[in-house]
Amino acid sequence: MKYLFGPVPSRRLGISLGVDLVPHKVCSLDCIYCEVGRTTNLTVERKEYVPVDEVIGELGNYLSQKPKLDFITFSGQGEPTLNIGLGKVLNYIKDNFPSYKVAILTNGTLFSDASLRAEVLRADVILPDLDAVSDTVFKKINRPHKSLNNSKIIEGLQSLRTEFSGKIFVEVFLIEAVNDTQSELKKIKRALLSIAPDLVQLNSLDRPSTEDWVKKMPEQRLMEIADFFKPLETEIVANPQTRTHIQSFSGDIETRILETIKRRPCTDTDLCSILGLHINELNKYLGTMITAGTIESIHMERGVFFKLKQ
Repeated sequence: MKYLFGPVPSRRLGISLGVDLVPHKVCSLDCIYCEVGRTTNLTVERKEYVPVDEVIGELGNYLSQKPKLDFITFSGQGEPTLNIGLGKVLNYIKDNFPSYKVAILTNGTLFSDASLRAEVLRADVILPDLDAVSDTVFKKINRPHKSLNNSKIIEGLQSLRTEFSGKIFVEVFLIEAVNDTQSELKKIKRALLSIAPDLVQLNSLDRPSTEDWVKKMPEQRLMEIADFFKPLETEIVANPQTRTHIQSFSGDIETRILETIKRRPCTDTDLCSILGLHINELNKYLGTMITAGTIESIHMERGVFFKLKQ
């Protein structure tokens, strides 16, 4: 499959079939923590980055086999809402395979566009990000396209909430000493209360990011922030070990990764090529294995390499 991947063991969505609507790495942000890597095409232009008719063809072939899935998820190697055919693919799923739930994993930057909001109304869950409110922190963490304004992004999410009848789960990716200050957390909480999501999900690093100074947030600090966000419904999703309890988690894939890096350290790009895995699927396993202490990462000239932990 060229545009579908998985099913992936998702901490937030269970057994998830991924749908990739943009090439690597087309996005409106260049987040310092992104596990997919640096953004190579920083843009806010909506167009048909991959042919949606081909995506629909793959979906029809796959879903006609009636696979067991918790969600079909628009995610992938970049920002899915940049593809102007998103609504067409969503409507195809809902018209032809209505028993499946659909989620949209998005950075949430484009919902000030009323036409985009109209496109996504048939989704079951939308999962946007909100890592910062103040302009300086937003630019430090998310490194946005120059045209983006965080106030308008938040207004777009507020409008989405009023128009969208499904669930909204907002993820806040926390970085110590950057967006966990009392001042920034107060601003984030105020913005979240104005958006009124069904759930706030706190996340932190579980594998190497694009910037090596970004570190995992201590569990105790995450719990303190979850408590601070009350009365908002909040959960911590930062522990990748929870993936091992999901039915689609494959011990065989873990074994193949271990057997490969036992021979020599590899980058995630190397592993995707050798094992035939989508980068998003691979990352689920790398995060779990790092947390379990099975493998470790080292920064080298060609990028981040993964090797067996001694």
